Amino acid sequence: MMPTHLSAEAVAQYERDGFHFPVQAISAAEARAVRADVEAAERHFAERGERLRHRPHLLVTALDRLIRNETVLDAVEDLLGPNLLCWTSLFFTKDAHDPAYVSWHQDSTYWGLSSLEVVTAWIALSPSTVESGAMRVAPGTHKLDQISHRDAYGEHNMLTRGQIVEHDVDEDAAVDVVLQPGEASLHHVRLIHGSGPNNSNDRRIGFAIRYIPTHVRNVVGRDYAALVRGVDEYGYFNIERRPERDLEPEALAAYEAANASHNAVLYAGAEQMRG
Repeated sequence: MMPTHLSAEAVAQYERDGFHFPVQAISAAEARAVRADVEAAERHFAERGERLRHRPHLLVTALDRLIRNETVLDAVEDLLGPNLLCWTSLFFTKDAHDPAYVSWHQDSTYWGLSSLEVVTAWIALSPSTVESGAMRVAPGTHKLDQISHRDAYGEHNMLTRGQIVEHDVDEDAAVDVVLQPGEASLHHVRLIHGSGPNNSNDRRIGFAIRYIPTHVRNVVGRDYAALVRGVDEYGYFNIERRPERDLEPEALAAYEAANASHNAVLYAGAEQMRG
């Protein structure tokens, strides 16, 4: 399959290293507008004593449009083919001077999917720099088998189980994925990656979108997904409801149902559950 959006060199780099960046998903001005809508939704959730993190595209129309962004989908199609689902989305947000971090891990560990054909598009809505705790990746580790992880549930670890890969990572060879607002990175589901705390004066807001081909299915339970390109001839997922307005009651109900299904997959066999 010849790439139509990514260069041949970019596809070769992704296949060799397990990641590629940057992809200019939206403009800096558009990123600021999306951030404003997201932070308005965050304030609403804070009043409820909750966090806006998993599957926020079901609640915020700007994020619903972002998972369908043509530039991002063009790039993902070059890696996964023409029929695409957004399996889920997730915020990795670190406030200014936040000790939160992400331990070294492989995404594939607890996802319960039938294939490794999974690409994450990580879109920066604020500067993602070394100082602010940008994602770090270990090149080539996507070619490793699934590695055992230890569930640590660290206090400031942002992962669902605080999982830590039981593999020695060469810190000197790791790459900092530095992105400006509106830029995206793409990474493979098996790539070992993590990130440090935010030592900057601004929030670090990353919106991670998980894309899969329509022939991929859950091997644990039945989850929700959004058809974002092409056709779905398989029907392995419940199709999500798109929000018509931000935080509308129907969207909140759909959000809660989809996340309950998703948590049943992510926490299968876990000793603890946390948001």
